[in-house]
Amino acid sequence: MPARTHSRPHPATTGGAGTRLPWWALALPTLAFVALLALILNPSDAQAAGGGDPTLARLLERVQQLLAR
Repeated sequence: MPARTHSRPHPATTGGAGTRLPWWALALPTLAFVALLALILNPSDAQAAGGGDPTLARLLERVQQLLAR
């Protein structure tokens, strides 16, 4: 008894509306990246939340000086 051959199903059509991102899906990560980059480039604008460790502050200041060279 011969086996029946099945034809391949039609490939799914790609709809344009399903693949588009909303505007905020790109805007929010970009805004966060720019804000963090601004804090790295000018840390004097950042306000400390608490007492903080002076050793950590000196270390971060030294890293900034090394990166500025």
